[in-house]
Amino acid sequence: MRKNFILDTNVLLHDPRSIYGFKDNNVIIPIYVIEEIDQFKRDLSELGRNARLVARYLDSFRAEGSLKEGVPLPHGGMLRVNFTDRELPLSMADSNLMDNRILAVAIDLMEKEPETQAVFITKDTNLRIRADALGLIAEDYDAERVEITELYTGFTERLVPRELVDQMYKQGAEVELPDADTLAPNQAVLLKDETNPSHTAMARFHGTKGKLVPLLRQIKEGTWGVRPRNMEQTFCLDLLLNDDIKLVTIVGKAGTGKTLLAIAAGLQKVTEEGLYQKLLVSRPIFPLGRDIGYLPGSVEEKLNPWMQPIFDNVEFLMNLSRADKKAGRGYHELLDLGLMEIEPLTYIRGRSLPNQFIIVDEAQNLTPHEVKTIITRVGDNTKIILTGDPFQIDNPYVDSTNNGLVHVVNRFKSEKIAAHITMAKGERSALAELAANLL
Repeated sequence: MRKNFILDTNVLLHDPRSIYGFKDNNVIIPIYVIEEIDQFKRDLSELGRNARLVARYLDSFRAEGSLKEGVPLPHGGMLRVNFTDRELPLSMADSNLMDNRILAVAIDLMEKEPETQAVFITKDTNLRIRADALGLIAEDYDAERVEITELYTGFTERLVPRELVDQMYKQGAEVELPDADTLAPNQAVLLKDETNPSHTAMARFHGTKGKLVPLLRQIKEGTWGVRPRNMEQTFCLDLLLNDDIKLVTIVGKAGTGKTLLAIAAGLQKVTEEGLYQKLLVSRPIFPLGRDIGYLPGSVEEKLNPWMQPIFDNVEFLMNLSRADKKAGRGYHELLDLGLMEIEPLTYIRGRSLPNQFIIVDEAQNLTPHEVKTIITRVGDNTKIILTGDPFQIDNPYVDSTNNGLVHVVNRFKSEKIAAHITMAKGERSALAELAANLL
């Protein structure tokens, strides 16, 4: 049965294309939603760009007919812009609140068109509760919701005969598994001897060959002085240093080493191997997309508060002594040599980025649309790394299940040029690991 989906403002600001996401059902936009969106149209942030995009979509539909009467959507259904002058319930007596006016449109539609089920779509948890109390069906907007517990980890274990475990240690080893079709390209595999589970071997599934291949031997030699401390970090470095993998996503809680390993691999590839021209590091500025122009100083000085964790990691990798720091040595040496660049995500739009090793830290604060914008900037011979913790989100328009980092993991898990690893064990310190687990 066809339904009427009434969209809240935050849905359109989160995903301007949500208008097209309800198949052959009707999409209703309250006039008050357009008034709220209008307040964002001059912003230079991602919200401002989304607001302008929504306005363009609606204007293009207006050219095809009356939005009041309804305009056909590509997949069936109708798009309408509605308003109401109905008396509001006592619980909504403050008609000056836009949320109440939007709810009033949904209630009015539910009563006037009882033969068509009305569903109110909003990302505002409290508004969904209020809608439910008023008898409205209210749902969150999740185009491709993936629960964290169901998220692809990039890792698996296999019990195999002892001969297969031993074979992985041979030079140039390639091992076939009977159930290899269940593995994703570049998935990390821990082989366990079925007669002695403590006898193990680490491998990576090669998507093109359809076989298990050993991890890169250079990992044991260290990467810019960093050696992996656990199995997850070993798998992670293998993906970061593999030149055939162009997109790597790393999910992990604080202290698992995801950012440090990514920077170490980037510096290795740029300074030691010369495979890329520079290391480009970026993080979302919170609030996401906010222009930094209001802050004093140069772009680098404006970014310092947000980029300090990156600088700390770089200086740790440079292994600077106290005397070196007193002499003025630091991360800026790499910046001055043009080997490393710090770039706010706000300014990446429209650029082409060839021959670079790109790290986007705190990627869980990006929306799927923003992640698409970033990855489509990647030029020839560029590798991009997305790191983040889906449980530490500062962006009010995304959550742990629909953020850009989780979206990329889900979409690219079957691609041969992409890889993912989830890191669970913290290595920052015993106290940091205990705090991450207990608090």
